[in-house]
Amino acid sequence: MFDRTSLLIGEDNLNRIRNLNILVIGVGGVGGYTIESLIRSGVENITIVDYDTIDISNLNRQIIATSDNIGKYKVDEFKKRILLINNNVNVDIIKDKIDKNNLSILFNKKYDYIVDACDTITVKELLIKECHQRNINLITICGMGKKLDPTKIRICDIKETSYDPIAKILRKYVKEEKIKGKIVCVSSIERPINNDKKITSSMVMVPSTAGIFAASYIINNTINIRR
Repeated sequence: MFDRTSLLIGEDNLNRIRNLNILVIGVGGVGGYTIESLIRSGVENITIVDYDTIDISNLNRQIIATSDNIGKYKVDEFKKRILLINNNVNVDIIKDKIDKNNLSILFNKKYDYIVDACDTITVKELLIKECHQRNINLITICGMGKKLDPTKIRICDIKETSYDPIAKILRKYVKEEKIKGKIVCVSSIERPINNDKKITSSMVMVPSTAGIFAASYIINNTINIRR
């Protein structure tokens, strides 16, 4: 099933991808497309984390959401989808809401990469600190709500972000905690659309692109291709 992938990157690189072990926290508009891209790229070891169920409001942007699975747990539905794509994948699910009290359950296994696609600032901060201390590759996804232009998305150091309220908070945290080194993030330089709504507005183009960018970062870091 990966003949065309192997033709592009070579069998050795495909095997490197197969052997990756990746944790994705949050399987919604962003994390869902990260998972989809990783699995279709050949990743065969993945842990997915989310406590939420599928809601009708997810239909406009979340790849796992259909009219047939509303009310079901996202991680359960994603496990089914992953195995339908590739039944060789080892899928673990964590159906918990992560906070400072249970963050440690994320580190019961050794991961090559952790993708933070959650929307809880405190968890994002703790993940940055914990992954820095443990020397784990972390990709932090910043704010993708209230934005329309996927061409404004960038993979960069957290220090290089702009027009991103979540990134601003994380930059301050990194500085205060004196965390050194590069904090890899996916961020958009588009100014948020201020529509004065309590609910964060969003469409499919920006969060999906951010998720694919995160997966692309992992894949391109893993393979050995000379350009």
